[in-house]
Amino acid sequence: MIINITNNIVLLLAIFLLPFKISAQEKRPVKMESAMTEIWEPAIEVVTPGQANPDGTVSAPSDAIVLFDGTDLSAWTNKDGAAAEWIVHDGVFTVNKGTGDILTKQSFEDFQLHIEWQVPQGISGESQYRGNSGIFLQNKYEIQLLDSYKNTTYINGQAGSIYKQAPPLKNAMAPPGQWNTYDIIYTAPRFKENGSLFSPAKVTVIHNGVVIQNNTQITGHTPNVGLPKYRAHGPGPIKLQDHGDPSAPLSFRNIWIREM
Repeated sequence: MIINITNNIVLLLAIFLLPFKISAQEKRPVKMESAMTEIWEPAIEVVTPGQANPDGTVSAPSDAIVLFDGTDLSAWTNKDGAAAEWIVHDGVFTVNKGTGDILTKQSFEDFQLHIEWQVPQGISGESQYRGNSGIFLQNKYEIQLLDSYKNTTYINGQAGSIYKQAPPLKNAMAPPGQWNTYDIIYTAPRFKENGSLFSPAKVTVIHNGVVIQNNTQITGHTPNVGLPKYRAHGPGPIKLQDHGDPSAPLSFRNIWIREM
């Protein structure tokens, strides 16, 4: 009988003191070890970087989709779905003015785009009438192409601008006759089921090694006249613009894209 009473008292004391024991353990600092913050899985996919070429270009990474390799425009079409009519020569292609814009046959959402473009030496014209073209992300949001080397125009319309929205942070333009490089990292907009905007598009642009757009928010489509707005859409192609200004046409080379 005495033993049972003693056991009950011990049990009651243990139950009573348990919260104090747990509380003390909670306050005791945990000894951190290196392995506690290591992440091992899933393994990161291996990508082979591009290699430097004698012409100054860098080949596409192993996981890229090549949109122009210097031979043909088989990855491109005109707006009606027919073959692109721009002129391929000497490992580059040149805008064939009057034939219209060209678009990739594939559509994309989030991506890294590499594109090289050249204003011809001896180009004439002023402001927007001097080497004007554009890269339309998802066929809707224009990154401006223009000869902005010693050529004054409105700053949200010079090379590297999100057209009529965000001026570039710097003017990194190469002189006519030299090649320019854009590396564009793009996050597509997302829309709710009712078609309203959930999250806007964002873009980073590196022009000749200089960051000129830094995760910049795109506020809608990029019209020449009017204000930007969003309309719900899915993946879309890359479009290169046949602008129609009277100056000599731009040329392009070494175009590739990585989906993200």
